[in-house]
Amino acid sequence: MRITAHITTTTSIVALISCLGFAPGIASADTAADLEKGKELAFDRKKGNCLACHQIEGGSLAGNIGPPLVAMKARFPDYDKLRAQIYDARKNNPNTIMIPFGPHAVMSANEINLVTTFIHTL
Repeated sequence: MRITAHITTTTSIVALISCLGFAPGIASADTAADLEKGKELAFDRKKGNCLACHQIEGGSLAGNIGPPLVAMKARFPDYDKLRAQIYDARKNNPNTIMIPFGPHAVMSANEINLVTTFIHTL
């Protein structure tokens, strides 16, 4: 009886830790590749062009019109809100000068997802 309780408790703890993203070694090659693709798109002057307005670690010739993209998980704990901001910032601020990447078809939905995933890690 005690062994069963211990196994159940241990399994529950492992499941909880995995859900919170603290399990080591779970990041896959796909995730790393997606982050790299997202970074390339964000730095690409013909696609995301984030560096035209924002400072991003590792970027060169960064702009200073928008805020530096740091501590993004703290600023946007909800991934979907960050994605919505990148997709069309006019929803939150009609006077923004940020390009509406989705409505103007500057990037595809998949490209916006890749950029959002990268930006969310900063």
